Amino acid sequence: MSLRTTTDYVEDVSPGSGALPPRARYASSDARSLSLNGSWRFRLSDTADAEDDSFAQEGYEAGGWAEVPVPGHWVLQGHGSPVYTNHLYPFPVDPPRVPTENPTGDHLRVFDLPKDWPADGGAVLRFDGVESCARIWLNGTELGEFKGSRLPHEFAVGHLLKTVDNVLAVRVHQWSAGSYLEDQDQWWLPGIFRDVTLLHRPAGGVLDFFVHASYDHLAGTGTLRVDSDVDGRVTVPELGIDVATGEPVTVPAEPWSAERPRLYEGVLATEGERVALRIGFRTVELSDGLIKVNGRAVLFKGVNRHEWHPERGRALDLETMREDVLLMKRHNINAVRTSHYPPHPAFLDLCDEYGLWVIDECDLETHGFTEQGWRDNPVDDDRWTPALLDRAARMVERDKNHPSIVIWSLGNEAGTGRGLTAMAEWMRGRDSSRLVHYEGDLDCRDTDVYSRMYADHAEVERIGRGLDGGTHKRRELPFLLCEYGHAMGNGPGGLADYQRIFETYDRLQGGFIWEWIDHGIKDERYGYAYGGDFGEELHDGNFVCDGLLFPDRRPSPGLVEYKKVIEPVAVEGDGTGGTVRITNKYDFADLSALAFTWSYQVNGETVGEGTLPVPALTAGESAEVKLPEPPVATAAGEAHWTVRALLAADTPWAPKDHVVAWGQFAVSARQVPSVAATDGPVPGNGLITLGPASFDARTGALRTVGGVDVTGLRLDVWRAVTDNDDGAAWQTDIRYGLLWRGLGLHRMRHRLDAVELGDDALTVRTRVAPAAREIGLSTVYRWTSDGNRLQLTVSVDPEDDWTVPLPRLGIRFGLSAADRVQWFGGGPGEAYPDSRAASSVGRWQSTVDDLQTPYVRPQENGARADVRWAEIGGLRIEGDPEFFFTARRWTTEQLDAAEHRTDLTPGDTVWVNLDHGQHGLGSQSCGPGPLPQYHLRAEAAQFSFVFSEIS
Repeated sequence: MSLRTTTDYVEDVSPGSGALPPRARYASSDARSLSLNGSWRFRLSDTADAEDDSFAQEGYEAGGWAEVPVPGHWVLQGHGSPVYTNHLYPFPVDPPRVPTENPTGDHLRVFDLPKDWPADGGAVLRFDGVESCARIWLNGTELGEFKGSRLPHEFAVGHLLKTVDNVLAVRVHQWSAGSYLEDQDQWWLPGIFRDVTLLHRPAGGVLDFFVHASYDHLAGTGTLRVDSDVDGRVTVPELGIDVATGEPVTVPAEPWSAERPRLYEGVLATEGERVALRIGFRTVELSDGLIKVNGRAVLFKGVNRHEWHPERGRALDLETMREDVLLMKRHNINAVRTSHYPPHPAFLDLCDEYGLWVIDECDLETHGFTEQGWRDNPVDDDRWTPALLDRAARMVERDKNHPSIVIWSLGNEAGTGRGLTAMAEWMRGRDSSRLVHYEGDLDCRDTDVYSRMYADHAEVERIGRGLDGGTHKRRELPFLLCEYGHAMGNGPGGLADYQRIFETYDRLQGGFIWEWIDHGIKDERYGYAYGGDFGEELHDGNFVCDGLLFPDRRPSPGLVEYKKVIEPVAVEGDGTGGTVRITNKYDFADLSALAFTWSYQVNGETVGEGTLPVPALTAGESAEVKLPEPPVATAAGEAHWTVRALLAADTPWAPKDHVVAWGQFAVSARQVPSVAATDGPVPGNGLITLGPASFDARTGALRTVGGVDVTGLRLDVWRAVTDNDDGAAWQTDIRYGLLWRGLGLHRMRHRLDAVELGDDALTVRTRVAPAAREIGLSTVYRWTSDGNRLQLTVSVDPEDDWTVPLPRLGIRFGLSAADRVQWFGGGPGEAYPDSRAASSVGRWQSTVDDLQTPYVRPQENGARADVRWAEIGGLRIEGDPEFFFTARRWTTEQLDAAEHRTDLTPGDTVWVNLDHGQHGLGSQSCGPGPLPQYHLRAEAAQFSFVFSEIS
């Protein structure tokens, strides 16, 4: 075959040429294979035609080329830079044309066949993922070219192989016609980023096969039929199955579900090959308007998962994928939507093994066409339909034998059009055992599920009640929130409110948090880089950092909150009846795998604990369980019961005693701190003394409490705005972060009106207000003391017409030499008004540094809720009522100004916030803002704190 010099194929709307038809992927076979992963020679050109094709010829000298690891992305390996956009194409929209400036990477790999490589049969060269367009040669012969970055492509190469010095040449173009189909809210990262493998294909070997394994939940039987392009036999020793391909057999079997992922090991044997099968019996159906698996409706507690590693991008290794699955299981997640493309096939093997429901999404998104009202959208242009069908087929054929996949998704944010209809029809014709999903099909013409993104709580409830209207077909379908709870920065808030609605209405079958992990790129300058940090002309900033995991895969507070919100066991009690109500919220499993414990806390200290006998309740069943007698009298102090559900034994995904669910409820109320005003203020040499404290005589500002210096104590209403405070540019709802800043709440002025010395109190009267506005807060600080302790009562009265809520309301002050922190209240992690389900009352301790939450873009973080008392920097602080506690080594203003964590330099002062209230979080970085009940309204308020020096 002669070498072509044209690059017309780059802009061709076809899926490519030369590749074999798609087929099932299997993890294990007795046929030989050779991984071609490793070090490849690499040359980067600025344009698609900058270099000729001579590098593909045998004998080409590439010794001067660079070396890169494959799998990998060359822009993460020192060659060029990554680009992040959410939906804007980073090139002119002129389909199918792409810019002449088109980074093109030539890759070379020279390899020998193993000495025991079979001499007979053929061979197939498989690429599991190349972005975005690849052209392939082997030993100087062109094999073809392809698009479809996250899909497999195979080429027949047996007739070209040599024993030694095989030259594999791959030309990869960053931009191609295929790029118009891959506008998927992620970094644009060219390269050979998944495995490259040479597969021996013995005579009579397995080609394509389809494992049909249904389950009859009434009879308790599984029916297995394996269709194969090559005749053979199927054996499943555990079930006594030995049948010919194409022949159905029904046997008693255990079903597969995400809760109990029962797999049976089998073998498909043809004349030339034995392929390992992992069979899970399950039936997916649309019945009674619900998604049912094995006869039961499923509630999806899911996440959207982009593939990501902070150093390797989308080039994931098996252990990283396993870590993702284990983290999901340990945080009660039961479902994954593979946004917005099929994942590495090994991830699906792990979902089968450990148990996760999967929506497998096609490698398709044309979101950027929304900028022109979807004009020229490829999915409504017949010229592109072959490429769309090719993408659908390559997903379905590769993944069709995974029991974890219960729904196929046509893609994401691609508008509507004839091409999507063609894809849906093809999928149903090929696989009637699964449902079809696509969020953009609002009339549900092509889909089996009514799916939406970021619908607010009220709309979701209307949908649950059947009051949403729509076509007759849509009204009869189940509802999914395929994206909700946008996990960008501090948040999301409101998850518990969504979950209560899901659990109230059968039609609502759950949702998928956006998204799993922050896509921060490890960077010496910033810690983690995001959009714009590489000089992109167009970018969407830190919108790429919107995950439940930080880039290093540490769980964020949002993931900890989500685990609590979706826990599969409800533990409820009021503390007075001597019983606790246990409810099994699994869809299938009973509670036999769990052990329950109780503990009894007084003033945050555990004074008794033991096991709690709980029956093995079936799915959906509840029971009242008697608690033991309290180990101490309730008069001893504020008391709580805590009941936990733990794994009773090791599982493949977590060890024995892993906490699956918990509940806590109060037995007795706390005693509110109070100080008898027995001392009065005494003026002196520029100071006023009151009990253990001293104040500036002119301003009334607190200077010391005992031997502890205090600086800058005053009312504070500003917080470093969160991503969710700022909202998204396209939203029409009020974006409070912008409104707050517009009002000047970040630069409040404090006017001193009076310092009054009474017989038993020091009173300081002030007005706190922003420049250029009439609104203000009349603020009175009243100090009293009993000689040993100091009490501050703050009274706040809004003046004029406050039409917006406050970011926070409390006091702020500075301490020196503060490091260790102890507190009694909510913990161990941060909590805010609409994200506090995971906060449990207890005694906790930390360092100031460990109180911080390392959001990739710095913002308000680290508040501990429901704090009764805290000890820091030599002071003990008690609150009435309970308060939010925050401490950090920089001011709120410095935090607000920082773009990256590296912008924050610890100072000599620790700034402490004691907040009477905080505004909720919501998820308005893409979804709805906080619900009204979590707004911090500007209204009259009074709160107090008691200060004492720790001896």
